[in-house]
Amino acid sequence: MPYTQASNKAVQKYNKKAYDDLRIRVKKGEGDIIKAHAEKQGESLNSFVVRAIKETVKHDNETE
Repeated sequence: MPYTQASNKAVQKYNKKAYDDLRIRVKKGEGDIIKAHAEKQGESLNSFVVRAIKETVKHDNETE
């Protein structure tokens, strides 16, 4: 099934409604290290970053 303009528009509309868009910046070279680590863990970069944030928030809340 081809990816049409209409389906692209529908996906963008859903993503805008369902997700927050966060952007991060890392120093040159660190992105490749993070991507490689995520891949080694069998995760997408997004999944790895979300998991890392959730684990850190949980940890920080437990130590307060």
